Amino acid sequence: MIYIGMDPNLVTIGPFTLTWHGFLTAVAVIVGVMIAARLARSFGLTEDGIFAVALWAVPGGIIGARAVHVIDNWDAYVQNPMAIFNFQGTAIYGAIIGGAAAGVGYAYLRKMNVGRVADVAAFGLIVAMIVGRIGCIINGDAWGIRTNGPWGLVYTHPDAFAPLNVATHPTPVYEIIWDLVVLAAIWRYRRWPRPDGALFLTYATLYSLGRFFINFYRENVISFAGLQQAQVIAILVFFVSLFLLSLVYGQWKKEAAPAVAEMVETESDEEEEGEEIVYKEV
Repeated sequence: MIYIGMDPNLVTIGPFTLTWHGFLTAVAVIVGVMIAARLARSFGLTEDGIFAVALWAVPGGIIGARAVHVIDNWDAYVQNPMAIFNFQGTAIYGAIIGGAAAGVGYAYLRKMNVGRVADVAAFGLIVAMIVGRIGCIINGDAWGIRTNGPWGLVYTHPDAFAPLNVATHPTPVYEIIWDLVVLAAIWRYRRWPRPDGALFLTYATLYSLGRFFINFYRENVISFAGLQQAQVIAILVFFVSLFLLSLVYGQWKKEAAPAVAEMVETESDEEEEGEEIVYKEV
């Protein structure tokens, strides 16, 4: 068993308390934005453009994260509506949906290449999620079901969110591992010929697939048909992302078909003339 007795609160100054989760969430946002900006040029974008999108996407993600958490725990908040505004508790899916909606909306209005902006954002998002989940490990707010396995987490600090002195599945660790797999997949995929937006949609599809199964090991409220809210959202995101992925690939193939035909015809003529064939990237 792995015992965690770390204080979830990093520092307290008067009425203000900075938690490790809050601190690492802030770090995650900064790291995610910087990674996206660093990759901007390789996607034909500018760093300033990415920072401008982030000014909209980050607040949208914060609002979305809080909104989904409140909806998921509505029975508690309906008794104390003012607690909705204290931002103690967030949901990753809300951050993804809210941030994506705000960022894509801004990019569209500014006539930026929305697909490329989304692709760059995918790398920043997945890394930010990895960093943010470290905070969940410290404060125990995403604890799993009980386990007898040697990898179980046992929280001993009285301010931890998880049940004390009970071994639970380390679901945040499971998610970090899966996020690393997703990061490796889209990092490799970035070098393949693909339509704009395919990287982001691949990230969304893969993350949702893993999140659906990981949540079977997480202690949470059942909301619909024996599934947790996150699992219901995961199913929706998975199929919507697959559908959109098929659309962008279909459109991409139609637009690329004339170029492919021209390339094939050119290569055929060069073969007849005995010249060296030069392959063009489409």
